[in-house]
Amino acid sequence: MKDKTYLISAVATKYNIHPQTLRLYEREGLLIPSRTKGNTRVYTDQDLEKLEFILNLSREMGVNLAGIEIIYNMKQKMEKMQVEFSLFLEELKKEFFSGRENVFEQKKNALVKSASSTLAIFKDDEKK
Repeated sequence: MKDKTYLISAVATKYNIHPQTLRLYEREGLLIPSRTKGNTRVYTDQDLEKLEFILNLSREMGVNLAGIEIIYNMKQKMEKMQVEFSLFLEELKKEFFSGRENVFEQKKNALVKSASSTLAIFKDDEKK
């Protein structure tokens, strides 16, 4: 089944932006639409998600195009690191808790021990 695609005019209308803005995002490398055999730009749902991210940064937060590129690249790196960390954690669980999965769950949900605190009472010696 083919993914749903949208023409530049439909995307521009949906997001209330000029088609030239979409072309600018493409020139800047922020948004790369697919092309048909006739070289017409078509946008996927994934492209629209990225466009929403771009527009939110631009419209709501006043971020310029260079800043948007930096933020988006950092977001991608963080998502990749999150996936890698999850895979690492799964490997760690297999290595150290194989056969003792309940111990891992207990430790994962355990409270962290904190130092006991002492309550001090100070008297006000001044007479009013």
